[in-house]
Amino acid sequence: MKLFIQVPCLNEEQTLPLVLESIPTHIEGIDEIEVLIIDDGSTDRTVEVARSYGVKHFVHHTRNMGLARSFRDGVEYALAHGADIVVNTDGDNQYPQQRIADLVKPILEGRADIVIGDRQTQTIAHFSPFKKLMQRFGSWVVNRAAKTELPDAASGFRAYSRYSLYRLNIVTTFSYCMETIIQAGNKRIAITSVPIETNAKTRESRLFDSMFEHMLRSGQAILRSYVMYRPWSVFRLLTLLFLVAGLTPYVRYLVLTLQGDEGNHIQSLVLGGALLVGAALAFALGILSDLAKSNRILLEDQLERTRELQYGPARPAAHPELVEPVKPRRGRAA
Repeated sequence: MKLFIQVPCLNEEQTLPLVLESIPTHIEGIDEIEVLIIDDGSTDRTVEVARSYGVKHFVHHTRNMGLARSFRDGVEYALAHGADIVVNTDGDNQYPQQRIADLVKPILEGRADIVIGDRQTQTIAHFSPFKKLMQRFGSWVVNRAAKTELPDAASGFRAYSRYSLYRLNIVTTFSYCMETIIQAGNKRIAITSVPIETNAKTRESRLFDSMFEHMLRSGQAILRSYVMYRPWSVFRLLTLLFLVAGLTPYVRYLVLTLQGDEGNHIQSLVLGGALLVGAALAFALGILSDLAKSNRILLEDQLERTRELQYGPARPAAHPELVEPVKPRRGRAA
């Protein structure tokens, strides 16, 4: 069983030593532990510091590509090098690397394929009351979209099994945290959380400039993911809203006509007609989006099979010595 611990870094030469020194070197049930540094366009000595601590695995970005792309590239590298489990932590030493063993335990025991470190945000001293409220609200929204019960959906301290990584596909460019939960929930991937306590704050977040930017971009990622996996729910609601709003002027016109009111109500009828057209368009978009969802599911199934052919079986074999290697087929001689 091979574990890759990936650390996305952007100019982390000051805090990276704290991270690398606290990563465990032995975990029961794990045969190999490898550290992967994702250098997301660092301009300081981050890479040199990592090499001085014996790190041998690197993914380099010549410019900053963002957290989602760093996560995706790190996962591809880890899978290509035989990872059975991938743990994601941060280069700012926010998360307690000593708890990685607890993070991977549910995967080793077969109880989950994704494990999220619950930061217990209500207890974090440097979080303002407003930020704590928004963290709780954001987790509630994600849980509603994914049909999960996770207390801290925004935590980046996570463990993924190879099986879950084969089935997840990152399309956002901001943060993968919300998206992967919504995907996992809708794909029925087993997901759980373990409580952790974060380390002291070392610097401000570089993922966003303000809390409101984070809320806006996270909301966009949640809405996109929800529409991808439950399009008919969204467009059915829009159809109903437009339909009710569009029929209201006509019902009003009918009632006034029966009461003998001969006033000019053309404007209301025109508005109602426009809203009914909107209902028809929302209904049509719902059908098209549901068809696109079916097509995407087929494509994702093919991508999952491609990953199995490229990286190996999704589940490690219980007795690998009994599994025959797949022999490539030879084409016919011309």
